Amino acid sequence: MNRLLLLLLLLSAPLVALAQQPVQPEQVTGTWNGALSVSGMRLPLVLHISMSENGSLVATMDSPQQGAKGIPVQEVKLSQDSLYLNIRAIGGIYAGKLVGPETINGYWKQNGQTFPMQIKKGAVEIVRKPQEPVRPYPYQEQEVTVANKAAGITLAGTLTLPQGKGPHPAVILFTGSGQQDRDMSVLGHKPFLVLADHLTRQGFAVLRLDDRGVGKSGGNAVTATTQDFALDAQVAYTFLKDRKEINPKKIGLLGLSEGALIASKVAAANKEVAFVVLMAGNGVRGAELLVSQNEALYKASGIPDAPLQQLLKLRRAQFEVAATEADIAEAAKKIMTLEQDAKINMTEEVKQLLGLTAESEKALVTQLSMPWMRYFLAYDPAPTLRQLRMPVLALNGSKDLQVPAATNLAATEKALKTGGNKRYTVKELQGLNHLFQTAVTGLHTEYGSIEETMAPVAMETISAWMKEVVK
Repeated sequence: MNRLLLLLLLLSAPLVALAQQPVQPEQVTGTWNGALSVSGMRLPLVLHISMSENGSLVATMDSPQQGAKGIPVQEVKLSQDSLYLNIRAIGGIYAGKLVGPETINGYWKQNGQTFPMQIKKGAVEIVRKPQEPVRPYPYQEQEVTVANKAAGITLAGTLTLPQGKGPHPAVILFTGSGQQDRDMSVLGHKPFLVLADHLTRQGFAVLRLDDRGVGKSGGNAVTATTQDFALDAQVAYTFLKDRKEINPKKIGLLGLSEGALIASKVAAANKEVAFVVLMAGNGVRGAELLVSQNEALYKASGIPDAPLQQLLKLRRAQFEVAATEADIAEAAKKIMTLEQDAKINMTEEVKQLLGLTAESEKALVTQLSMPWMRYFLAYDPAPTLRQLRMPVLALNGSKDLQVPAATNLAATEKALKTGGNKRYTVKELQGLNHLFQTAVTGLHTEYGSIEETMAPVAMETISAWMKEVVK
């Protein structure tokens, strides 16, 4: 899941030694850009530093490839020639030394590891991926808002409408985990922009929304669970049914990763949903999925089997605690005890190999204490899948290491069949990863370096099946 792989867990970095000549605040104001290199993945970061009315320095940070803009920097200090930025919103600090008029040499630290990062003045150049559509589009594009009155929030998004007066068949796209915008922007790619463009050209109206707390949508994503996102999805479905351009009897739901769970929840509660497309959706309980995800990712990274089995045993126990212990404080204590007990029986080499540090332990406890994670670990999608009677298309890539295809497609098919659904199609697409890109290893470190945003075979499989079920 993206939430597990793409979080910036940035910890304290030491302030660089001071030089003799002090730097004036005006010398560090402006836009600066650099890139953090982690596990072969290059993540551009942009800092915007300015002067407030009272003369103090203020700043925000962007992570363009993740679609994150305006992340607040709570503290900006300039001491002699050294710059210090405290970004509490993501638990991070950057410290660096001005070594030229347009260059700062500094460091991030993550989970106890140090990552040097040089930043230079100027904005980062964002290269458009080849599949991204270019305006003018051969269809209508409307900005829309959807009110979730029960939650007291308004969601913002884009509705694309095919040529012709309609009413049109339609589909709503639900993003994967993590704070996602309407395009599901990740590492320079915009999968839902590309998919929405393809489906609209094939004759479907497409609605896609910024997650709550992201982009132009209101609300707080930090405290939300999959169930909260499903309530947002429900109001989106109700909104679309009331649009005159839309055929209310031909509205389908499509979700990728966590979005597949959301699509299933909404479809189970609305029997009139025309169809459901599950892209890389898990068919097993969350705790089981994350164990298999850890196994697939560590194996692909070359971790030997013996230490890997030690880690999987530990993680399985910790995930179960997070999923079942109602008291968060007690759960945190048990998770820490499990980790400390397990490390007693590990050599220093094994602990280093597995990245088991004091910092990683704290980060894990924090992550497993989040409402979203606790809900996800406990959630079993099978009972919901058994309620679906409408046509269902379940797809996975054979190189998906986040939601391994064999296990989850089999579990999804079993649930649909047990529930009596006779109109489902289950398909494994060869050579595709979790984002349905044509991949080499399937590791998340490839996502940003692959030019392809979504494999044509995936989009064509989806649109051909959708056209067949709504004709």
